[in-house]
Amino acid sequence: MTQFTSQLATLQSAGLPIVRSLRILAGQQRPGPFHDAVDQIAQDVEGGDSLSSALAKHDGLFDSLYLNMVKAGEAGGILDEILHRLALFAEKSESIRRKVIGALAYPAFVLAFAGAVVGFVLVFVVPRFEEIFEQLDSTLPPLTLVVLAVADFLRESWWVLLLIVGVLGLAAKLAFRASGVRRVFDRIVLKVPLFGSLASKTIVARFSRTFGTLLGAGVPILDALMIVRDSVTNLVVSDALEAILQNLRQGESMARPMAESPVFDDIVVNMIDVGEESGTVDRMLLKVADTYEQEVDDSVATIFKVVEPLLLLVLAVVVGVVVVALFLPVLKVMDQLAG
Repeated sequence: MTQFTSQLATLQSAGLPIVRSLRILAGQQRPGPFHDAVDQIAQDVEGGDSLSSALAKHDGLFDSLYLNMVKAGEAGGILDEILHRLALFAEKSESIRRKVIGALAYPAFVLAFAGAVVGFVLVFVVPRFEEIFEQLDSTLPPLTLVVLAVADFLRESWWVLLLIVGVLGLAAKLAFRASGVRRVFDRIVLKVPLFGSLASKTIVARFSRTFGTLLGAGVPILDALMIVRDSVTNLVVSDALEAILQNLRQGESMARPMAESPVFDDIVVNMIDVGEESGTVDRMLLKVADTYEQEVDDSVATIFKVVEPLLLLVLAVVVGVVVVALFLPVLKVMDQLAG
């Protein structure tokens, strides 16, 4: 999508007709749904539709932000400039998404690996020791009994664990449909150490980039804010944007309701306030976006530095507990023999 937008902007800047530009890009796409969509868009535009109308028929590909910006570009005769802004916006958004996923992927991988290692030990290694323990005429330590019980449960009743996980997942999915539960969860997410700060900065960066890009493209401020509000997945932030929207409808400023939100800090509020006074809200928002995107980079680096040793420590403790539990009876018997 980013490549398509960037190439379309380049072709439009070169002065090629829009239909020819779309035909060229359709020919460059690999066979598949996106190729078919671009080809259909070219046919619709050739048949008399505007580009925004043709794109709107494929709402699974082009969101409201994309459609409104293209519509604004057509109305102002600056479609090539708008497409360049869209391409830049898509690149920035994708960059943030990759960094956040990267920050979360490493801990998830380490935890999954640790779970697999511990599961392998409990299912395949512990039973060998259990056979030895049965031959020992000695009372097993409590820690060993716990490990043996967990191993037996995993071998014989693993389906119960899967059932519990499935039920909990289904219950969580149903609970999240209730806005009250979602709000509580979203509020907790913003307060989690390390990751809460990353989530908050990511939300502010995306909000500022999206809102600033829409305003810079000439989209009316109320329409732009509604688009941003509808694109936000965190209900706490969505509520804050709704309060800002109501203030704007009453002719008031954005700064006051932003200051009351737990998401926007003093820097963002004051820059927006200055932007409203000077009529440069779009430029101020883009500056905020640049600042917070850099802070997202720094937060990701910090998370890696903190989480990596913590996860390794957890893995070492879990494996260590299992090993100690298995060798305690052996050491006890050796002590008895030595005595």
